[in-house]
Amino acid sequence: VDSISFSFHACFAAEDDVDLEALVNDMASLSSYESIYATCGTQHSDSTPLLHRTDGSGLHGNRVAPLPQAPSNRVTDPRSPTQKLRRSQPMHIQAVRRLQEEELQVRPASLPAIPNPFPELCSPSGSPVLSPGSLPQPSESHIIKVFSEDGVGKVVEVPADMTARDVCQFLVYKNHCLDDNCWSLVEHHSLLGLERCLEDHELVVPVQACMSPESKFLFRKNYAKYEFFRNPLNFFPEQMVAWCQETNGSIPQSRLLQNFLNSSSCPEIQGFLYMKETGRKSWKKLYMFLRRSGLYYSTKGMSKEPRHLQLLSDLEESNVFTVTTGRKMHNAPTDYQFCIKPSKGRTEQKELKMLCAEDEQSRTCWMTAFRLLKFGILLYQNYKSPHQRKTAISNFTTPVRSVSENSLVAMDFSGRTGRVIDSPVEAQSAAMEEGHTWRKRSQRMNVLGSPSPLHPSPLSSVIHRTQLWFHGRIMREESHRMIMQQGQVDGLFLLRDSQSNPKAFVLTLCHHQKIKHFQILPFEEDSQVFFSLDDGFTKFTDLIHLVEFYQLNRGILPCKLKHPCTMVAF
Repeated sequence: VDSISFSFHACFAAEDDVDLEALVNDMASLSSYESIYATCGTQHSDSTPLLHRTDGSGLHGNRVAPLPQAPSNRVTDPRSPTQKLRRSQPMHIQAVRRLQEEELQVRPASLPAIPNPFPELCSPSGSPVLSPGSLPQPSESHIIKVFSEDGVGKVVEVPADMTARDVCQFLVYKNHCLDDNCWSLVEHHSLLGLERCLEDHELVVPVQACMSPESKFLFRKNYAKYEFFRNPLNFFPEQMVAWCQETNGSIPQSRLLQNFLNSSSCPEIQGFLYMKETGRKSWKKLYMFLRRSGLYYSTKGMSKEPRHLQLLSDLEESNVFTVTTGRKMHNAPTDYQFCIKPSKGRTEQKELKMLCAEDEQSRTCWMTAFRLLKFGILLYQNYKSPHQRKTAISNFTTPVRSVSENSLVAMDFSGRTGRVIDSPVEAQSAAMEEGHTWRKRSQRMNVLGSPSPLHPSPLSSVIHRTQLWFHGRIMREESHRMIMQQGQVDGLFLLRDSQSNPKAFVLTLCHHQKIKHFQILPFEEDSQVFFSLDDGFTKFTDLIHLVEFYQLNRGILPCKLKHPCTMVAF
């Protein structure tokens, strides 16, 4: 009986699948079964198989039959020739699996608990000591690294469902930036020379999973992110909108946006673009059509017939990027390049669709229409609800302050109560009067501090360097790059040192998607140095007063100063 019990344990204590054939042969080879049946005086028939008896003396279903004890006064030789061998029948596979499951429940008590030296190489179910509940659960947080424009990186731990807007809000809060809803997370590919601003609703972790090790995220201003909702006619010229061409009329501003946001409508952008041929440096000028179904080009002139249209890219599986490298790298015909890149997986150079427009307005129209046709109403929701965040993620609050031009007005505080000056002439005279007051005050400071008229007071000569819109000694090309990166919207400006005149400064301003430069010259009056943009007609004691004045009044500039071009350092 002990040998039979040992055989049962040896058969059912296997780690993996049970060998049915070996199990049946082992059971048949044990001749002690005959001695058990001979001594117990069983009433069952000899032809009844051991494994299919239903009276509890054998194996049935998923139960192990209890083994009868042999009497101590009768011992039968199992090798006796008079005894007839009875072979057991094979089990059904279902019964074997059930027996194995029951035996596994007993196995930890019969086996020694040996610690697993390599738990990371084994599954929790295969380890006799470690249970699934004791193992650490996979973390849902991910690590991303965001860089500022000065090259300094900051490591941020984010959950899997954190959006680009949530990351920007977190960085704004941590770096004490002004929250004007113009901050963006930029996907930058240095090797490919491409970058794009992530949409506010996009999840950051899936985007990072498709980026190469050389790519990175940048934290930057983007004033043009939703500017097309405020001034759509500046972004969509009539000659490029097919609907306007068909009706032979001007585009109503409200209907133009509804046409793009309404999923049932079929807007279309059309025009000539240069496309770089695959594997070559040559470019081909083609007439293209941008629809909800994708970007097409005509194989026969400007024909719209379906048989002449060839699909270039699908909008759902692609993203539009700005090309940061110069035109010489790709031998582009113009400076206004953009690219369509597959959104899933890491992309090689040959998979990119390199395109080139005739001017900046055309490139902006194509790229803006691509975003609108792909994301649709989501962009409008991002624009209308800039502070809507998930409560589970946003456990902080940031101050909301407006820096729009509507919040900057001329005030008169000469009486008991202040009043808003509505007349531009009166506002200009008030500004000039305030300027004279500041001159007298600075003259008194100059007498005590710096008596030389050629050397202004130390405070007025360096106070502008603390402002976010002042960028010191940067080149003209660098100021162009910064303006283009932060969105070429009207009123975007910065100040810098002049390269030609050491005592002068330069105001760089964007208007109608064109960048212009205005020199700020120093003027001497009443033993004091002033700064002016209009050859001394309007003078200011320092650059801060000059900027504040032109934020309220256009003066000789094509538009007011609205958006300072800033750089954030982590």
